Amino acid sequence: MKPTEYSIESLLDRHGHAPDRLVQILREIQAQRLWLSRQTLSEVAHGLQLPLAHVEGVAGFYRFFHDRPVGQYRVLMSDNITDRMQGSEEMLRHLRHLLKVEPDTMRADGRVSVSTTSCTGMCDQGPAALINHNHLVTRLTPARVEHMAALIERQVPPGQWPADWSRVDDQIRLANVQLGVQPEPGVGIAAAMARGAQGMLDELKRSKLRGRGGAGYATGTKWQLCRNAKSDTHYVVCNADEGEPGTFKDRVLLTSYADTIFEGMTIAAFIVGAQQGLVYLRGEYRYLLEPLEALLQRRRTQGLLGNSIQGSAGFDFDIDIHVGAGAYVCGEESALIESLEGKRGTPRIRPPFPVERGYLNQPTTVNNVETFCAVTHIAVHTGSWWLGIGTPHSTGTKIHSVSGDCERPGLYEYPFGTRIGRILEDCGARDTQAVQVGGPSGVCLSAMEFNRRIGFEDVHTAGAFMVFDRSRDMFDVAHNFAQFFAHESCGFCTPCRVGTELVVRRMDKLKRGFGSSEDVQILYELDKLMHGATHCGLGATACNPLRDTIAKFRPAYEKHMKSLHFAPGFDMDAELSQSRLATGRDDNGAHLETLA
Repeated sequence: MKPTEYSIESLLDRHGHAPDRLVQILREIQAQRLWLSRQTLSEVAHGLQLPLAHVEGVAGFYRFFHDRPVGQYRVLMSDNITDRMQGSEEMLRHLRHLLKVEPDTMRADGRVSVSTTSCTGMCDQGPAALINHNHLVTRLTPARVEHMAALIERQVPPGQWPADWSRVDDQIRLANVQLGVQPEPGVGIAAAMARGAQGMLDELKRSKLRGRGGAGYATGTKWQLCRNAKSDTHYVVCNADEGEPGTFKDRVLLTSYADTIFEGMTIAAFIVGAQQGLVYLRGEYRYLLEPLEALLQRRRTQGLLGNSIQGSAGFDFDIDIHVGAGAYVCGEESALIESLEGKRGTPRIRPPFPVERGYLNQPTTVNNVETFCAVTHIAVHTGSWWLGIGTPHSTGTKIHSVSGDCERPGLYEYPFGTRIGRILEDCGARDTQAVQVGGPSGVCLSAMEFNRRIGFEDVHTAGAFMVFDRSRDMFDVAHNFAQFFAHESCGFCTPCRVGTELVVRRMDKLKRGFGSSEDVQILYELDKLMHGATHCGLGATACNPLRDTIAKFRPAYEKHMKSLHFAPGFDMDAELSQSRLATGRDDNGAHLETLA
C-alpha cells in the first residue's frame, strides 16, 4: 500500500532543502511512513536548518498530519450536514462496529483507524469518505460500507476497490458562460497580449469583475495594486482550497475546466509582471494532482507556459501546485500564503496586504479558481460583454454548488440578480424551509426571503447553496456548523479558540435537553463578542448560522428546552440588528463598508 520508500535526505534534496517546502515534504514523508514520528520530524528539522519546535508546530497544525501511529487504512467519513442528512452518522457507527475499532483510535493490530473530517467537497454525491487522504469513496450506502469493511479486513489496497466507488461526476445542471463552451487554449493569452498589459487591465476594470471567493474585491483594482508594488518579483496564486462546507464548484472547474483556470493565471502574470504562479490545492482534492500536473506539462509543450510564452520574448511564467494538508482557515488568503511558505496556516495581521508583501514577502495577487476562469472569458469576449451580464454592482455570472433536499443537486450557473426561488425551482426543491447560502459562514434564509436575489448588493455568496426542507431540524443544522467552526479554529486568538468551544458546549447542553433561555442569551453574547474581537473572519462569521437560526427558526430551539423565556424587555430581533450595526458586519460577516 505504501509508495516506494526513499530517504529523507534524498527527498530534501529534491525539494532543494527549501524551508518553504516543509508542508509538501511532510506530506510526502507521511505518504511513505503513514505517520510522522518525533525522530522523523527531527531529521527534517536538521535537514532544513529549522527549529524542531517549528517543524512540530507545523505537523501539529494540519489535521491530515499524524504525530502518532494510525492504521494502514485511515478512513475519514465526511461529516458535513448534507452527509448527515443522507445517513452518514449511522453508516459511520456501522463501519466502526464491523471493523471493531473505537472512534479516533488505531485498532490494536494497526490495520485501521476510522474518524470524521469536515466537508470533502462531495456534497452532491455523498455520503463520502476519504481513504488514506487521497482515495475517495462517494455515494456510500450500508451495503457499500459492509463491502468496504470486508476489503479492509482482506487488506485489499484502495486502488483495487471497485472503480465505481470513486466515480466523481461533474453534475453540471445549468451552464451559462463559465460552464459553457470554453475558449481554445491560448486564445485568451493572445487576446491579452494584443491589448498589452495595461490595456488588458483596463478591460478587467471595465468589466467590474469582483472576486468569486466570497469577499468580492474588485479584481482589476487588486491587480493594479500588485502591478504597482515596487519589486522585481511578483507572484500569482490560485486559491483552490475550497473548504467551505457545501461548496464544490471549484472541484468541477479543476476537473474539467483547468485549461481556462491556468489561462487566467497566465493572463494575471502578464498584467502584474509575475514569473511564478502557485495553485494551492486543498488536501481533499489530492486525487486531482496528477491530471493537473499532466495538463501543466501539456501547456508547456504548447508554448503556453514556460519561457517566451507564445513566442513573446521576456514573457516567462510557470505554475507549481502545492497540496494542502487539511485546514479550513487556509482559505483565507494570508493564511494560505503562510502555508505556501511551509508554516502553520495562521492568518496574518494586515496591513501590509498580500499585493504589497505576500508570498516570500513579495507582491502577490491571490484569486479564487472561478475568478481566473472569468478572466479568461473576459479576455476573449471583452469587459463590456461581461458588464452586460448580471446587475450594475454584480456583473457576470455566479456558479452555485447546490446540495441538500433537492431532486437535482449539482452545479447551476446564473447571472447575478437571480432570485433564490428560481434556483430552488430549477433544482427540484420541495417544501423548503431554509437555504444556507455561502456555507456556514454565509447567511441562512427562511422561506419569507426566497424573493431575495444573488448579488453583492443583496445576498452575496462564495457559491454554496444548501437546501433544507421542513423535515429538518434547523437547530441540528446550526449545531453541526458550530462543531465545524470549533474544529477548524486555528487557535491563534482567544476569542475564536475559546468562543467557538463555548458555543459548542452550550449547543450540546441544549441538544441534551438541559438548556434554558439564559443559554440562548449567552450564545447571543458570544456571537457579539466574536464578531468584534477575533483575529480573522473565521471567528467573526462562526456564529452567523447560530444567529440566523435563533432569529428565524426560534421554535427549533424552543423544543430543546423545558421552557424558553427571555429576560423582560429582551428583543432578539432588535439585538440582531444592533449587533450588526455595532460590529459593522452584515449577514455574511463581511464588513459593511466594503459593500458600499
